[in-house]
This record gives sequence, C-alpha cells and structure tokens, in this order.
Amino acid sequence: MFTRVLNSQAAQRAAAFLLGCYLRFALSTTRWTLEGEAHLAPFVEGGAVVVAFWHECLPLMPAMWLHVWRQNRRRTARVLVSRHRDGRFIGAILQHFHATPVYGSAARVSGKRAKERGGATSLRALLTALEAAEAVVITPDGPRGPPRVAAPGVAQLAAVSGAPVLPAAARMRHRIRLRSWDHMILPLPLGRGVLVCLPPIKVTDESEASLGRVAAALTEAAARADQLCA
Repeated sequence: MFTRVLNSQAAQRAAAFLLGCYLRFALSTTRWTLEGEAHLAPFVEGGAVVVAFWHECLPLMPAMWLHVWRQNRRRTARVLVSRHRDGRFIGAILQHFHATPVYGSAARVSGKRAKERGGATSLRALLTALEAAEAVVITPDGPRGPPRVAAPGVAQLAAVSGAPVLPAAARMRHRIRLRSWDHMILPLPLGRGVLVCLPPIKVTDESEASLGRVAAALTEAAARADQLCA
C-alpha cells in the first residue's frame, strides 16, 4: 500500500514540486562566480546553441539558466531528459527554472532501437528548437551512464543543426554527493558556487573524433570547476 502511494503520479508530482522549490532556494541563496561569461554572453540575447555538461552537474546547472533568464526573459531552452519515470520527475522540476523538457535519449538517433526510445522524435524536436534560435540543453552521459562517456547524439545534433556546443560545468563548496551511478551533486543553501563555460565547439561531422572533442571539453570544464572550488 505504502509503495503504491509513493509510486502514484500525485506523490511524484508533490515530490517534484518540493524538490524544485528546494533547488530554487538553494541555488538562489548561493553566491555564484561565473568563469567564461564571454563564452556565454553571445547566447544570452538569442541564437542556437547546444549547452552540454556531465549528468552529475544536473541539479546545479539551473543556476546558469536563471542567470541567463534574468538578463533575457524571452530566452527559451529545451532540456533533453529521459522518457522514463525519472526523466518525467526531472521534467516536472524544470518548470521551476523556465525550461521545457524534451523526452528522449542522447544516443544516436538512427535504427530501430533508437526509435523505440523516442530518439528520432526527440531529435526532430531539438532540431526544430535550434532552427528557431533556441537553446538546447543536453547531458551526453545521461540518463544512465556510464559516467562521463558521451553518447553520439550530442555530436549528431550539433553537426546536423550547425549549432555550436557550449561546454559547461558547475560546482559548490557545500554539497552532497549521492551514491548514484554518476555521483550526482546536490546543492546546500547559503554557500558559494562556480559556473564554468568553455569556448564553444563547432562540430562539423558525427565522427568519433568530434565526439571525443566534446567529451574532453566537458571533462575540462568539470575539472576547472573542481579547481575553483578547492
């Protein structure tokens, strides 16, 4: 009985609402430092961009979007999340941060398996958003890992759309590390945090080399954020 209640849609909506409120409070009461604002600034007013970061940063990165939204409240973002229950949960939380979820997968969107996971549908939705000069947000190692191993979809999306990839990361001094597959970081309020944006990457093809460049940049951004928070 208790398990059924916890798994009910009403309970999940309530949990998403409470967690969203907490994250909003924790991120809003954090004193943030942004390194690489010159790399982010061109996309504040508009323009197609694929913002990418490792899945471990997911609860912290809305701080960057709030930074953008405060400067331009007309700016829109589409965030790729899993089609399964955990992704729906994340999608509900995103409503607190002026972002719209797109349900799908970061895997290569070709072939039967990708279609079953909604990859082709999500790719079309993201390409449409980029054609409209919106921002697309993606965690290339999500939703289930392995950690810091980029799925091909991020390179495919950038190559097909022509939009640059903006590598990003976030860290906080006061935080909780979950014992999940990605060691996800949860913020604690009233602390200090850093946001890092590296130079945008132009992806011209879907090769392993292009995917490797993106993955290396995401790891570099995470390492820089760790260094600044040390």
